Amino acid sequence: MKKLDFLLLIPVLFLTLFGLFMIYDASSFVAFRDFADKYHYLKDQSFWILGGLFFLGFFSLFDYHRFYNLAVPIMVASLALLMLVFVPGVGIKLLGAHRWINLHFTLLQPSEFVKLSLAIYLSAWFSKKEKGVIWSFLMLLGVILFLIMLEPDMGTAMIVLAEGIAIYFLSGASVSYFLGIVPAIGILGLILVILEPYRLERLKTFLDFNQSAQGSSYHVRQILIALGSGGLTGVGLGNSLQKFAYLPENTTDSIFAIIAEELGFVGSLFIIGIFIFIIYRGFYIATHSRDTFGKLLAGGITTFLAMQIIINLAAQTALLPLTGIPLPFISYGGSALIINLCAIGILLNISRQS
Repeated sequence: MKKLDFLLLIPVLFLTLFGLFMIYDASSFVAFRDFADKYHYLKDQSFWILGGLFFLGFFSLFDYHRFYNLAVPIMVASLALLMLVFVPGVGIKLLGAHRWINLHFTLLQPSEFVKLSLAIYLSAWFSKKEKGVIWSFLMLLGVILFLIMLEPDMGTAMIVLAEGIAIYFLSGASVSYFLGIVPAIGILGLILVILEPYRLERLKTFLDFNQSAQGSSYHVRQILIALGSGGLTGVGLGNSLQKFAYLPENTTDSIFAIIAEELGFVGSLFIIGIFIFIIYRGFYIATHSRDTFGKLLAGGITTFLAMQIIINLAAQTALLPLTGIPLPFISYGGSALIINLCAIGILLNISRQS
């Protein structure tokens, strides 16, 4: 067995600790305003980081082959959690969405757990080299996507869809299977956008920013102000103006805008470069795995991490309509951070056995 893959571990630890600093930087004003404690978000994130690092260490030592026999119960548990968000008294409705389960000491977001459980289940399933599983695969994926869209959470649904298709093709499936399905998915996605008023407003804003500054375009305008204010080298760490309650979601989905404002184009490019290297390293581990299960699992994990990064950064630079996807390892939030660090732990274990 090889030594720990520090080429993967060090960039992830750097982004996690950098994210902790940026969360404090971006949240100190609103935390003092809302909780009379400027360290409120810092304390929460520190707790989640410690938990996430514990699981990262555990799964880096836990033989990933054991997941093969655990795939079915893990998938069943994740589906049950997805349904629990709609149970009164268990699920929590916030900002018009049913995405969380109340654990009383914190909130759990099952859709984050699904990303990892789906990678494990599909990797175990497709490593058996079974033929003619396309309709069973689409049925499973359809059920998961249906439950996620009911929450509603279209951003996560896009990530899960991309992850599932990536694992399917990595298993050796023919592209021709999806030639008729991809257009149907695109048309269905457009219909879902049109039917949901807030999604339609985001699409209109993406197509035309010259709308009311206090309307649906407000968030995007504040992001662009932050990006423009940063210039080439930024205004300096801690000197952001957008963090003073101008930019919504400045600790979660929009934290990259604060980074761009304070570090500028050069600093932002450096952070993006680290993300690109992590994605490269993940796929490198996948291609060098000694067995099909490890290859598919590493590929699936890297795909869902990459899709989160791409969607968040594209939305924050106005290349995609705004969507609620956090930036891995940096954004504030417990469920996403812990699952992402668990995923890195599994990648480290696959790398050690390659």
